[in-house]
Amino acid sequence: MPTFSSQDAHIHYQTFGDISHPAIIFSNSLGTNYRMWQAQIDHFKNDFFVICYDTRGHGESSSPQGPYTLEQLGQDVIDLLDHLKIDQANFCGISMGGLTGQWLAIHHPKRFHHVVISNTAAKVGQQQAWNERAALVREQGLQPIAATAAARWFTEHFIANHADTVAELQKSLAAGSAQGYANCCEALAEADLTAQIQTIDVPVLIIAGQQDPVTTVLDAQFMLERIAKAELFEINASHISNVESPEQFNQAVQQFIA
Repeated sequence: MPTFSSQDAHIHYQTFGDISHPAIIFSNSLGTNYRMWQAQIDHFKNDFFVICYDTRGHGESSSPQGPYTLEQLGQDVIDLLDHLKIDQANFCGISMGGLTGQWLAIHHPKRFHHVVISNTAAKVGQQQAWNERAALVREQGLQPIAATAAARWFTEHFIANHADTVAELQKSLAAGSAQGYANCCEALAEADLTAQIQTIDVPVLIIAGQQDPVTTVLDAQFMLERIAKAELFEINASHISNVESPEQFNQAVQQFIA
């Protein structure tokens, strides 16, 4: 289980494929871990050096004292690239990972060839709601959040036809670190890049789920209008679109970074 130290955290990561190939790093959503990217790992590992990691507070990464900041989440990615001695990579992040990608494109543009931000926004949700969720999780644990996650993550059709996949992700969420999850909620509460994204000069692909109730197509269009080298791809899926529509997702990312 490879880990490295970044700031105050131990970050768990996995790599797949040949290190001589172009690098692509994947960043998970809130309440998941690197295994959410399995369909992307399988698709990209023959042509790319695939790097996956568990965001601090998630999976097998440590959950140091919070609250966390978006800057910390982004710096963990830079420290991972430095640890692997990779000067430039492609980046793909979903939801919380998409906010991390925006921060990286703003603050470390020279480290990335292309940035893919999926099912995300320049500001995700409202500050008060995130702080209330953090307090709830600290008080009651992750089980109540996990019990209702499917409706936020997937369409009814996907839930009905892929019960095992949905159950596995809910089980993983319930088994996670309540402290780490709450700390990341507090990072999302404060994260607001609406004024800064217009400075992004890296090529950016925005993937928006047409049935996503969390980060909508309107959120994607807001970013598209402000990021100079942005493209928008709409996908027929809800919030965790890389799991719900992996073929469409993989094709969009592949064409963009090719």
